[in-house]
Amino acid sequence: MKIIIRRILLLSIFIYGVFVDAYAQNQSIAIEGVIKEAKTGEPVPGATVIEKGTNNGTVTDVDGNFKINVNSSTAILTVSFIGFSQQEVSLNNKSYIEVFLNEDISQLDEVVVVGYGTQKRSDITGSVASVPKDRLSNLPVTDITQAIQGTTAGLQVTQESSVPGSTGGLQIRGVNSINANTSPFLVVDGSPFFGSINDISPTDVESIEILKDASAVAIYGTRGANGVILITTKRGGVATGKPRVNYNAYTGFEGIANVLRPMGPDQYIQKYEDFLIANNLSMTNILPNAAEVENYENGITTDWLDVASQTGRITEHNLSISGGTENVQYFVSGSKVDQEGVVQGYQFGRASFRTNLDAKINNLIKVGTSAFFTDRNSDGGRVNLLLATAMSPYSRPTDDNDNYIIFPMAPEQLFLNPMLGLTVDREDRQKTLSGGAYVDITPDFIPGLTYRLNGNYTYNIDRFAQYTGRQFNDLNGTANVSNTERTNWVLENILTYSKEFNGHRIDFTGLYSAQKVDHFRTTASSRIFTNDALSFYNLGAGSTQQAGSEGNGYTLLSQMARVNYAYQSRYLLTFTGRRDGYSAFGANTSKYGFFPSVAVGWNIHNENFMANASSVGELKLRLSHGQTGNQAIGVNQTATTANTFLLPFNGTPLVGVLYNNLGNANLNWETTTATNLALDFGIVQNRVRGSIEAYKTVTNDILLRRNLPNITGYGNVWTNLGKMQNVGFEFTLNTVNIENQNFSWETSLNYSRYRNEILELYGDGRDDIGNGWFIGQPLRVVFDYEKIGIWQVGEDVANHDPVARPGDLKYRDQNGDGIINAEDRVILGQRDPRWIGGLTNTFRYKNFSLSIFLQAVRGGLKSNTDLSYADEAGRRNIPEDIGYWTPENQDNYWPGLGAFRNYRGYQFAEDYSFLRVKDVRLSYVVPQDFLSRYKIEGLTLYMAGRNLHTFTNWIGWDPEMNFLPRGSGNWTNNYPLVRTVSIGLNLTL
Repeated sequence: MKIIIRRILLLSIFIYGVFVDAYAQNQSIAIEGVIKEAKTGEPVPGATVIEKGTNNGTVTDVDGNFKINVNSSTAILTVSFIGFSQQEVSLNNKSYIEVFLNEDISQLDEVVVVGYGTQKRSDITGSVASVPKDRLSNLPVTDITQAIQGTTAGLQVTQESSVPGSTGGLQIRGVNSINANTSPFLVVDGSPFFGSINDISPTDVESIEILKDASAVAIYGTRGANGVILITTKRGGVATGKPRVNYNAYTGFEGIANVLRPMGPDQYIQKYEDFLIANNLSMTNILPNAAEVENYENGITTDWLDVASQTGRITEHNLSISGGTENVQYFVSGSKVDQEGVVQGYQFGRASFRTNLDAKINNLIKVGTSAFFTDRNSDGGRVNLLLATAMSPYSRPTDDNDNYIIFPMAPEQLFLNPMLGLTVDREDRQKTLSGGAYVDITPDFIPGLTYRLNGNYTYNIDRFAQYTGRQFNDLNGTANVSNTERTNWVLENILTYSKEFNGHRIDFTGLYSAQKVDHFRTTASSRIFTNDALSFYNLGAGSTQQAGSEGNGYTLLSQMARVNYAYQSRYLLTFTGRRDGYSAFGANTSKYGFFPSVAVGWNIHNENFMANASSVGELKLRLSHGQTGNQAIGVNQTATTANTFLLPFNGTPLVGVLYNNLGNANLNWETTTATNLALDFGIVQNRVRGSIEAYKTVTNDILLRRNLPNITGYGNVWTNLGKMQNVGFEFTLNTVNIENQNFSWETSLNYSRYRNEILELYGDGRDDIGNGWFIGQPLRVVFDYEKIGIWQVGEDVANHDPVARPGDLKYRDQNGDGIINAEDRVILGQRDPRWIGGLTNTFRYKNFSLSIFLQAVRGGLKSNTDLSYADEAGRRNIPEDIGYWTPENQDNYWPGLGAFRNYRGYQFAEDYSFLRVKDVRLSYVVPQDFLSRYKIEGLTLYMAGRNLHTFTNWIGWDPEMNFLPRGSGNWTNNYPLVRTVSIGLNLTL
């Protein structure tokens, strides 16, 4: 668990163990055993084993094994290791014992990763949260965002899509900008990370830290404006030369978590009849289209949802080898993920390889490398599930010759066959190659001084190619190809110095770094092919071709200094200053920004007056204040740019130039000023631990696109104008409710809430109604009519809403003028949740462990597209769970089938609050006395369920994700939340 401390202490402990073991050889009874972590079943190298009442002892090797000679078969062994509770074990005439150590949650000297280094947790002044380690093992997930969701106060992970290979959206402490990217900055093994978070296999991760406040993130300057996530991958350990082999594998089966089933045949016929009545239309046929009538007469129906979906499957294999000697340690890992989605055609594959190497050249120099390669594959045509839910049940996907029917509801051409996507030849691949290296120089003549040269290079290739064949809608064939290359390199010079004297401790970190990013993209397309044989492999075979390309790049240059001061581990001070330069800023302003921060901490529990407060294990106050920056804009925004286009002139195409972007040479940084106040506590011998934090951030000079008069020839221009703030509160609580030899129960709770508010927009005090931005309100609000019900038969409709009639939506006349128009729109609520939380209960009984994780989201509004289906002349199928108003069944919630003409753009905003049983895991650690017969180091078997049940009032596929409306052009989000049940194993040799 405390891997960094292990590396520092293991050598000295090993030397100590050699001497005490030599003494023990003179004893008469030989005992063997293994020491493991109780939570994970992982071996504990370097643990101390001593015969109680004597100096006879030894230490465990890298595999957690030990041998010791004792005086008596009833002797008691004392087992200890830093970060774990000491444990006494009676031999009771056993010659082999297996000991499981529990984490010592009172251990404040735990070393955690912070920016450009590590710190003891007791000395941290900023807001740094560690993701529980057990979320990173024995959890069958394809990417890290799934593993860390709901684990940390202030970290919001939104499962925006369940499409195979998709990742969750990340946000730390709300939104600090309007137009800029608000995702946190990723750092992997100490270097900035430029790939997708999906490039990192969760099984390769050792630890994850979340940096939240200005003191913690200011060290990353402009990159830390939205928080920082530090990911540390596994590395090798000191061993006797024997490699350690670890194999992880799981397979899971997926199904749609909540099915919004379309209407069946009888319901569909009734709906069509009700639609005609509601719109005063005569019924000439029982169904609207000739193909439907023919299938009705022949008794042919289709369950389109059943045709379009399937049982999904996901499988991952991960093999790693690690080990080393005193001077060289290595970790090599390879993994393969294969996933077939619940919607036909959706699939994802990932092959990844990682290698980490550390080598001590001599007492002066240490070197190391970290490199990985990832190949992600999302090839293949895909079914359109949204269309599948809209199809008439009296239509069929194929004709008598098993060929797809293009228009199953002919002559209706609004609805294509949703299965046609399977005929599309599609290649979608992303490859990432990243390599980093470091050199540590520790001169003997200046104790405590270390210089590190850190370099990293990342090469990303994205390739997309698609051919839509002649069988599809246009009957001509269309090919599109896109290739994107990105290169990123960063070079960092890091100087650290540490000094202790008379109770004082000073740590200094200095940085000078440079970064270069280059981007190049080419596109090509072709149309009208004579056949489908060549797909997208010969664009020249098409009758019409187009091509395009673009490229850009930018540089960052940074300097940073940080000083940490501690006195007797009671009074703490951190000061950080960082200066960043961004090449894309304008010529009329400085390209550099300076971002300082200061933080203080007080370990009250270390004061003399707390000496008698034995029940208080930790009591610490923290206060931080500082600034971070955000470059917010991409390249070429400060310059006026133009595009070329072709225009005919006397029968000859000429190239013209059209200005398309008005530059602003005065653009500069967005600056966020943040204040954080926190209390960390631990009581009842630290069986109850937690933290309470409150924060406020104010962002100035927000970069906005300001609209311009049409007479200028430009639609808008970037400018520094806006101002906004976030005020938030976070609470974390960890408790050990029951703990004895055979059974334990632990609980982890986190709660976060924040309110976002726009303070200024364009400097004129006016709201931006077009974008839905209002001064004094949160950034993401729902601005719409207030629905108060449905107009009923007999109500005086005409005098309130002249265009409405019974069955239509009833809106509140906000200004009382007797007219329903755009002036009656109001702010109904915010799209971001009022609060989010996570609750994990972990139960352990002997070798069994059960973990139950609940995710809670409360208080947000968003458009429910499942309620806003336009009935499209009565031809569209709708979900059977969604009702509609009729004169015979007057409902005050559902509108009638004729109401779609009077929506006025109403968004159908609904409360999407939910409580979800997110993860349930049951694991079993196979006893070592059984495994030793087969020379197996360790084996854990587990079963896991994900998204097992959601408690919500939301009507639709899922409250967290929405289908996009028809015509949005994005099929990717037309994919439901999936429920996964998996089985797996973790084998160590």
